[in-house]
Amino acid sequence: MDLQLKDKVIIVTGGAKGIGEGIVRVLVGEGAIPVIVGRNELDNLKLMNELKSNGAEIFQVTAELNRPDESEKSVKAVIEKYGRIEGLVNNAGQNDGIGLEKGSYEQFMESLHRNLVHYYLMAHFALPELKKSKGSIVNITSKTAETGQGNTSAYAASNGGHRARSPD
Repeated sequence: MDLQLKDKVIIVTGGAKGIGEGIVRVLVGEGAIPVIVGRNELDNLKLMNELKSNGAEIFQVTAELNRPDESEKSVKAVIEKYGRIEGLVNNAGQNDGIGLEKGSYEQFMESLHRNLVHYYLMAHFALPELKKSKGSIVNITSKTAETGQGNTSAYAASNGGHRARSPD
């Protein structure tokens, strides 16, 4: 398959495991330059080193994306390394079981930051480069945005937010 991604720098949040890892592997197969952004440096490096040993161009940034300064730092690190960004895949998130009955306001808000707010932050900080490159943003979401799931009020709300479209 040729998705016309050769040599395009594409950030993948949560790119070291699960769906994110699968996305990174597809990007490598398409000749893109994926950048794994995630909180666990060992996981990031493990995948990066494996793919590098097979000849892939790949980079990683360790960041806790629910912190605005770390989201900004991660985008700046990519620009410093490559001078451009052609794509952003917002994928990072965690179903955390914060429900109405046993959750709290504080837990709900933490979950929103962990699962939704960084989608905005990453897009916000990458936007100038994406405009220059006419790049794209892909927001990965879950069926819980539509169906809900017991004891996951915050996660379901976050996924509903991923599906929102902005007129900008």
